[in-house]
Amino acid sequence: MIKLVAIDLDGTLLNGKHGISDENKEAIKQAKEQGVKVVLCTGRPLLGMIAYLEELNLREAGDYGITYNGGLVQRTDTGEVLSKTTLTKAETEEIFELSKQINVPCNFIDLEKIYEPPYPKGRDSLYPTVMSALPYVPIAMEEVPEDIAINKTVFCYAQTDLDEAIKNIPVHFYEKYTIMKSRPILLELMPKGVDKGSGIAVLADLLGFEASEVMALGDEANDAAMIEYAGMGVAMGNATDDIKSMAQYITKTNEDHGVAHAIQKFVLN
Repeated sequence: MIKLVAIDLDGTLLNGKHGISDENKEAIKQAKEQGVKVVLCTGRPLLGMIAYLEELNLREAGDYGITYNGGLVQRTDTGEVLSKTTLTKAETEEIFELSKQINVPCNFIDLEKIYEPPYPKGRDSLYPTVMSALPYVPIAMEEVPEDIAINKTVFCYAQTDLDEAIKNIPVHFYEKYTIMKSRPILLELMPKGVDKGSGIAVLADLLGFEASEVMALGDEANDAAMIEYAGMGVAMGNATDDIKSMAQYITKTNEDHGVAHAIQKFVLN
């Protein structure tokens, strides 16, 4: 019996126009009415998905969200943080130095701001085209407070250039941080052990649920951990081949209401 449904946003719940279909809304509504916890899981901050939560009536007491790719577990009605894992100033500085070495722009994000340290000449970040929920604040690295708590860092740049740059990331960075692509133009670097799977595991434990009682739906590399964790891992029809290979079930595409199809099949009585 599925008690928690964890759903990625872009490429999964959202269609190509960044909207939620009526079919997906209705399936989520029915699942919630049946007592199932429906949890949106995203790399965004909570403010970056508030509109979708409200559209789905998922901002009531007892509703939860996984933000920053698992770095935070939050109540969606109050924003209360139930679990948090962050980067230190020293770690953020190390990642910024890496961005300079591989010649890509870097941004780092806390709960309130998206910071813009100096970009490589002529290579501005594309992150403002991806995320607009928080204000962008230019900052020199020497101005970063010692006690800053960074939720994640991102390298956001043209896909071809970014893919070439990724090849030059030293192995020890992968040993020290969680590094994954969430979009073709977006590489995310987070504290080691942080991923959507770990975030859902924390929430499931708080709620007294087993992994076998969780269904997770996703399409991209940053969804891999939650699909592996869940008792029912579901890949979208438009998912990458890697995600499809690890899923227990492949549903329809995000344009063809794949979320609703999976909820109807595995959740609703």
